[in-house]
Amino acid sequence: MSISDFPEGVRDVDPPPRASTPSWPAELELWFEPRRDLTCLAHRRHTGPLVVQSPFHPEGDGTAHVYILHPPGGVAGGDSLEIVCHVEAGARALLTTPGATKFYRSGGGASRQSTTIDVGRRGICEHLPQETIVFDGADASIETRVDLAPDATYVGWEFTSLGRPAAGEAFSKGSMRQRVQVVRGGRPIWYDRLALTGGSPLSAASFAFAAKPIFGVMIYAGPMIEDLADRIRAATGPLAAVGAFAASQLEDVVACRYLGASMSEAKGLFLRAWEVLREVGLGKPAIRPRIWST
Repeated sequence: MSISDFPEGVRDVDPPPRASTPSWPAELELWFEPRRDLTCLAHRRHTGPLVVQSPFHPEGDGTAHVYILHPPGGVAGGDSLEIVCHVEAGARALLTTPGATKFYRSGGGASRQSTTIDVGRRGICEHLPQETIVFDGADASIETRVDLAPDATYVGWEFTSLGRPAAGEAFSKGSMRQRVQVVRGGRPIWYDRLALTGGSPLSAASFAFAAKPIFGVMIYAGPMIEDLADRIRAATGPLAAVGAFAASQLEDVVACRYLGASMSEAKGLFLRAWEVLREVGLGKPAIRPRIWST
C-alpha cells in the first residue's frame, strides 16, 4: 500500500466525550546533528504518549528518516501534543507519521497540536505527516511554526479532512483552527491561518470550501528555480480528476494547495509535487519513507 492508497477516514470509532477525565498532554523534542556521512538523532526528550522510532538512513546523503508515533491514535478534548524539532547546521531530517491524526469530538476543552521546527545553516527538514481527521464536534487547534537560517530548506505538507466523508459524517458542529508560519532569518515569508466553525456557510460557499471536505497545503522554502511551479503543474496536471490543485511560486516560497473530496487524490498530487521539488529544488531523488508502503 502506498501513501496515496490509504482509505479516507472510514471505520474510525469516536470514543465518548471525556468531560470528566483529566487531559492527556504529550511532548516530544528532537535534536538532529550531522556526524560524518549521516544525520543522527543526537538527543530526544519526551513526556506522555509521544515517541519516535530509531532513525532510518535509506539515502546516499545520510538523511535521517524518523517516524513520530502517538500510540493513542487520537486527540480528545483537553489533550495536547507538542512537538519541537531542532535540525542543526548541515543536518538533514525527514519526519513523518505512520497513520492519521484524529481529533475526536470534544466533551469540553480544546484539543491542541503544536509543531515547532528550527533549521540551522545548510540544514534541510521535510515534515510530511499523514492526514489530520477532524471529527464532527471536535474543538481542534493545529499550529506549525518553522524558523529557518538564511540558507536552510524546509518542505512541509498538511492534509485535513473535515469530518469523515467516506462514513457519511460531515463537520456540522465544533470548531477547528489551523495556522502555519514560516520565518527565515527572523523575517516572516509565509503565514496561513484558518478558523472554521462546524456547519459554517463557508463550508458550502463556492468562494471558500465549495462543499469539499478535504484540503491540503504544501510549502517549499529552499533554493528557488525560476520555473519550479511550472514544473510542478506539468507533473501533476494529468493526476487531478476530482479536486482542484494549484501551485504558486512567490518570492520566497512555492505553495501547493488542494481542495476536493478524495484524500488519496490529494496525497497522490502532493507526492508528485514533492518528487519534483526533490529532483529540481534539492538535486536528489525522492526516496519515500518505508512506512508509506506498509
